[in-house]
Amino acid sequence: MLQFKKERFHSRIVLPGGLPADRVIEIRTNPITGRTCRITYSRGEQHEPGTEALPAPPPFAEDRDKCPFCSRQVDTHTPQLPPELCGKGRLIRGTSTLFPNLFPYGRYSAVSLFDDEHFVEIGTAALESYADSFLNCRDYLLRVLSHDPAAVFMAITQNHLPSAGGSLLHPHLQVQADRMPANSQRFLQGRAAEYHLRFGSRLFSDYLQYEKQSGRRYIGATGEWQWLASYAPEGFFEIWGILAEVTSLRQVADKNWRDLAQGVLNTQRFYRSLGRNGYNLGLLLLEDSSDDQELRVVLTVRSNYAPWVRSDFTGFEVMLGDMATFSAPEATCEKARPFWQNQS
Repeated sequence: MLQFKKERFHSRIVLPGGLPADRVIEIRTNPITGRTCRITYSRGEQHEPGTEALPAPPPFAEDRDKCPFCSRQVDTHTPQLPPELCGKGRLIRGTSTLFPNLFPYGRYSAVSLFDDEHFVEIGTAALESYADSFLNCRDYLLRVLSHDPAAVFMAITQNHLPSAGGSLLHPHLQVQADRMPANSQRFLQGRAAEYHLRFGSRLFSDYLQYEKQSGRRYIGATGEWQWLASYAPEGFFEIWGILAEVTSLRQVADKNWRDLAQGVLNTQRFYRSLGRNGYNLGLLLLEDSSDDQELRVVLTVRSNYAPWVRSDFTGFEVMLGDMATFSAPEATCEKARPFWQNQS
């Protein structure tokens, strides 16, 4: 079954004043991926520029005239879906508009806008606008499946602000479907299938059951979505949402998408309370009828988009492949819980 491994040790140094000190380091192994992360508690003592308060909006936050996603340009500056996917060229659901990515990452690559707000501070988006955008992604993916049943490797992602990889400020989700999996999709497909075959239960359900019994990293719920701090985070302040026993896009009710949007906004408000303004989101979907892989959304905060702010990825992450963070997931959970207790 799942193993929650960790090793705690000390690095002994002599401080500038001449006193010896033991610096605590903890290496945790992610029960899902087997990858290790390092919690370097002493880094929490460092002052991190740009996080005392939420940074000012980017200098181009009011530049609506050049934004192709704003309503006055969207019809003339964005591409249209091919007729076999949508006869009208774009999908409209409530406040959301969906169209293909002008610079696609795969066979089926699209963008789902929230509404006509050009710049939205983290944690301040309207719940319905988020829900509409998720539902628009769902509608698009179902159309793709109907047209191309082999495009079973699907994802919904978000890059909020340039520090998280966003190329445009106007809030939007990316949606992807392809016949060939990305590395994370390939790994998770194999891991979920192997676990289900070996133990007769599902990977994320067992993970969630352990965490709810432990209570140390379980945050709360939005409808059927269960939220927790990742045991061995691969990003800063990493939070997961799990929709247990749901293994297909077709099983997700409209209400589930709204509840997902609520959990995402709760997480954003938590990140905002930390003085952070950028983040990434990822929801991987497998539509191959295997019934092994449940739905899980992952959110991680990123370095602030502001002058002279240090990147959250160093040579340790890029070259050694271990995430090095400074906050224990248990502390993340304690700080995040109030944002689920006061949902609005």
